[in-house]
Amino acid sequence: MPALFRKYRRILGFAQTEWRSLACAVAVSVLFAGLAAVQPWPLKLLIDYAVGDAVLPVWMQTAFGSAGHAPSRTRLVIIAALLSVLVFAVTAALDSVLTLTWSRAGQRMVYRLGSDIFLRLQRLSLLFHAKRTVGDALSRVTGDAWSVYHVTENVLIAPVKNALIVIFVGVLAWQLNPALTIVILAAAPVLAISAAYFGERLRRAERLKREAGAALTAFAHQVLSAIPVVQAFGTAPRNIATFHRLGRAVVGAVEKEAVVTQSYGVLNGIATTIGVALVVYAGGRQVLAHEMALGSLLVFMAYVRSLESASRSLLNTYGILRAAEASVDRALEVLDASEMVRDAPHVRALPRRSPGESGRLLFDNVTFGYSPGVPVLRGLALEIGAGEKLALVGASGAGKTTLASLVPRFFDPWSGTVSLDGIDLQDVQLASLRSEVGLVLQDAFILPLSVFDNIAYGRASAARDDVIAAAVAANAHEFIRELPHGYDTILDEQGANLSGGQRQRISIARALLKDPRVLILDEPTSALDATTEHKVMDALARLMAGRTTLIIAHRLVTTRVADRVVVLADGRIAESGTHAQLMAARGHYANMYALSGAENPRV
Repeated sequence: MPALFRKYRRILGFAQTEWRSLACAVAVSVLFAGLAAVQPWPLKLLIDYAVGDAVLPVWMQTAFGSAGHAPSRTRLVIIAALLSVLVFAVTAALDSVLTLTWSRAGQRMVYRLGSDIFLRLQRLSLLFHAKRTVGDALSRVTGDAWSVYHVTENVLIAPVKNALIVIFVGVLAWQLNPALTIVILAAAPVLAISAAYFGERLRRAERLKREAGAALTAFAHQVLSAIPVVQAFGTAPRNIATFHRLGRAVVGAVEKEAVVTQSYGVLNGIATTIGVALVVYAGGRQVLAHEMALGSLLVFMAYVRSLESASRSLLNTYGILRAAEASVDRALEVLDASEMVRDAPHVRALPRRSPGESGRLLFDNVTFGYSPGVPVLRGLALEIGAGEKLALVGASGAGKTTLASLVPRFFDPWSGTVSLDGIDLQDVQLASLRSEVGLVLQDAFILPLSVFDNIAYGRASAARDDVIAAAVAANAHEFIRELPHGYDTILDEQGANLSGGQRQRISIARALLKDPRVLILDEPTSALDATTEHKVMDALARLMAGRTTLIIAHRLVTTRVADRVVVLADGRIAESGTHAQLMAARGHYANMYALSGAENPRV
C-alpha cells in the first residue's frame, strides 16, 4: 500500500502548478455540500407545515409571515416552491463552476504529463525504443497521460466533494433521527470490504485492457506505415486476420473489466438497497406511531439517497484508483526509465573547431552490445584523422552501424572511450556534440512539412538564402523550383510525393545547412539508378569536403571515394588500408569485393 501511494504522490506532482484552480474547486465543493444538505428541507416545509398540521417554528413564522401574522398555507406552498427552485439553481451553478474549473485544470495536467512523457521518449536511448513499438509509445503519450486526471480527480476533487456531503448530510441526518442514521451507516463496512476485494482485480483488468489496446494500435501503425509493401505482397487479408485477433483480445479485456466493474457495482447496490429498505421500514413504523413527522421521513429518505450516492462514490474511488494504477505504471515506466544517454555533471560544450584540425575521432578499446553479455564490438581500437573519409565494411552484424552510432552517442560503450578532438564524448554536452554530427541515411527521413522546414530541420533559425544555398550545393534547387509552391510545398508523409533521389538530396541539403564537424553516411545511394546516383554523389562530394566522414558501406563500390577502408568482423578490425592496398592483400576485403560484383558498374 505505501508503494501505491508513492506512485500517486509522484503523479500528483503534476497537479501542483494548478493549485489555484484546485483550491477554487475545493471551496466550491464546500458550498455545494452545504447546499446538498439543505436541498430537501423545502419538502419538509411543504409536507409538515403547508399541507400537514405541524406547528410552524417561531423563526419560520417570523421569516415567512408578515405584519406579525403567521404565513398562510398558500404562502408556505409558494415559499417551498421558490426555495426549491433557488436551491436547485444555486446548486446547479456551483456544480457547473466546479466542472468547468476542474476540466480546464485537469486538461492542463494531462498535457503537462503527456509533454513530459513525449520529451522523455525522445531522449531515451535506442535500446529502450528497440524493445517497444511506436504504437505503444503513442499510447503512453495520448492515453496513459490521462492517469494524472483520474488520480487527481479521485484523490482530491471527488473525495473532498463526497466527504463533505457525507459529513454535512450525516450531521443533519443524525440531528433528525439518530437511530435511522445508524441503520444506513451499517452498510459502510460491507462497501469497504467490497472495495478492498475488487480493487486489485480492477487494476489488473485495466492494465490488460491498456496493453491489448496498445498492441492493436501498434499493429495498425506498422501496417499503415508500409502500405506499398502491403499492396505489393497482397498481405491485406493476413493483416485483417491479425487485426481481428488483436481486436478480439481488446474486446475480451474490455469484457473482463466490465464484468469486474459490474460485479463491484452490483454488490455495492445490494448492500445500499438493503440499508434503504431497513430505513423505509423503520421510518414508516415511526411515522405510523406518530414518533416522526412524514416530512421529516421524506427529508431523511432524501438524505439516505445523498449519503448512498456520496458513500458509493467515495468507495468507488479506491476501485477507480486501482484501475488507473495501470496507466500510472506505464507513465512512470517512461519517466523512470534508466535506458537513457544523458549529460553527466559538469560536462562542457565542444570547443570551437580549428580549421583543418577538427573532427579527429578515436575509439579506444571500445566494447559494446545491445544485450548483457553479448558484445557486438569487442575491445575495438580505431583512430580517424580530421577530414579523413573512412569506409566501414563487413558482413551483416559485424558492427558497422553500431560503431557509427557511438559517435552521436545514441549509445555509450560498456567499456573504453570514444573521443572527438581529444575530448571524451561523455564529457561533452549532448546538444553540443550532436550539433556537430550530421547523418545521411539509406532511407532519407522526410517530415510532412514544407521543403524549407525539412532542410532547416536541424537549424530552425536558418535564413532563406542559407537554405537555398544548401539546396543548390545538394543539386536539389532545380527540382524544388518545379514543385507547386517551390520551397513552401508541403511534402507528403515520408516524402511520398518525391523520388528516392530527390529525398536523398533534401537530406544532403539538410546536412550541408547544419555544417557538421563529423558526417555519417549510411549507403545513401544504394537504392538509386545510375543517373540519380551521379547527382547524389556529386552533392555528397561537396558535403564530405573537409569533414571527417564515416561511410557505412553495404555496396563496396562506395569505398572508392574513401581515403581508408576498415573491415569489421566479429566486432573487431580484421583489415585496414586503402582500397588498393586491401585489394593487393587478397584478404577479406578482396574476397568481399569480388563477390559483390563491384568491378562491374551499374548501367
